[in-house]
Order: sequence, then structure tokens, then C-alpha cells
Amino acid sequence: MGMSNFFKSIRKEKPAVSETTPYYRIGGEDKVRLLANRFYDIMRDDPIAKELYAIHPQPTDRIREVFFLYLSLWLGGPDTYQQQYGHPRLRSRHLSFSVTPELKDQWMYCMRKAMHETVDDLPLAQQLLNALDQLATHMINTK
Repeated sequence: MGMSNFFKSIRKEKPAVSETTPYYRIGGEDKVRLLANRFYDIMRDDPIAKELYAIHPQPTDRIREVFFLYLSLWLGGPDTYQQQYGHPRLRSRHLSFSVTPELKDQWMYCMRKAMHETVDDLPLAQQLLNALDQLATHMINTK
């Protein structure tokens, strides 16, 4: 075995995204995009989330795409978000907003509705919502 073949044989290849991740279990790119867009549609259209929607930059095209990329990463899919924006650092990215417990509840309301409308695997949906609730609670920075 030549030296270049030796190095090729020991070089670690980037592992493929596992098909057991929530990203694939809920249906991959199309379903994650549907979830992200449905989340923003609910936020826009449901009066319960009026205050939450008001703090989002308009139009929401860019934030929808960024949220889709983040959700893809968070669910174990492609790491395009991290390649484009670096580490998510969610709490620090949200510090410029006053995130109250009420806004967190509105966020979870929208996500709960979107998740139940788009994810067929209900136990998985509930597991993801539990994790997202903890994450959303961590974003609270104002009483």
C-alpha cells in the first residue's frame, strides 16, 4: 500500500446524518420546512401570538429560512445552519429581545400547534415539544 493510499484509508470521513434522528423520523427536509413555515403561519394568523409576531422582523422570509436551518440542525439533520451562522448560541442571539414568560408561552403555543399539524409520530412530537419547552424556558430573560 502506497503512502497516499494509507492516509486515505485512515482519514476519517464525515459521518452521514443518521436516519434514526428526529429529522428523518419526522420526514426529512420537506417536513421540517413545513413545520418551520407552519409555525410562522400560526404566529402570524393566531391572535394569541400577536405580541410574539410583532417582535419578529418583517417580512419573515429570511427568519423563516434561518429557523428552518436551525430546526434541521437541532433535529439531527444537515448542519447548514452552523456552516452559515456558526454555533447557534441561542440565548445570546435572543438577548436583544425582552423574552418574557408570556412570550415563551406564545412561542410554545405556536410550536405545539405546528408540531401536531405536521408530525405524524405523536410520541416523537411530544418528546420534541418537551425538549423545546426546556429550550424556550432558557430563552426567558425578562420577568
